[in-house]
Amino acid sequence: MKKVAIIGYGAIARATLTILSNLKEEGPQIVGILEKKELSEAARSALRNSIPVVEKIDDLLARDPELIAEIASREAVYEYGQKILDAGKDLLVISVGSLADPDLFERLKSSARKGGAKLLIPSGALGAIDSLVAARLGGLTEVRQTLSKPPKAWKGTAAESILNLDGLTEAKIFFTGPAREAATQYPQNANVAATVALAGLGFEKSHVQLIADPALKGPVHRIEAVGTFGSFKFELRGISLPDNPKSSAMAAFSIARALVNYSASVVI
Repeated sequence: MKKVAIIGYGAIARATLTILSNLKEEGPQIVGILEKKELSEAARSALRNSIPVVEKIDDLLARDPELIAEIASREAVYEYGQKILDAGKDLLVISVGSLADPDLFERLKSSARKGGAKLLIPSGALGAIDSLVAARLGGLTEVRQTLSKPPKAWKGTAAESILNLDGLTEAKIFFTGPAREAATQYPQNANVAATVALAGLGFEKSHVQLIADPALKGPVHRIEAVGTFGSFKFELRGISLPDNPKSSAMAAFSIARALVNYSASVVI
């Protein structure tokens, strides 16, 4: 059984831990959680005192995890990523939008090589990532993705200065451009843009559209790819986490699956 630690105890992290606790197959041993914010009594009770909660990265590393999963924010990747990899610990990054910063990405890759560790990227709220990576090996020529969400999911982002989110009566496209720009301008909502870019044609050649649609109750992700393999179209209609409308429930399942795979003898 692999030892895993987690950075963050927000909605996605809590959902991930719940999924892992309900699995019948063997998963990793969670040896610690890094959370700077004061946890409520309800949150601590939910952990049942079974997982130590620390406030410093050194204390988390002292728990001797083999992998640390960042399930917090892009700021956490900047603050802790290099130190984790330098220490020889594998790092699973859910805030993939942070990797749109080319300087950070290069530093993390350098630290991974130096520490003999791996920088791991889950599929997140997406499917078809395995197909996209495989297609890249044979030659991709075009990758387009569309991310549609209900207006409330775009609140607190730059979309508020473009659209009247409360007054929308029909779907509106408010961003069209390369994945790097999407991931940079909408880091809380467009991690998927970065994931597709890294799996496919890169940040500059991946085309992204962002849409606010009042008819939706949850996120809708569409990926279209063309290459020497042929073409494919993939659509996932997800539901948002009850505690965080900006996040897809599928993201939590994806992280749980990645952590199970990390410990598993048979990996699919």
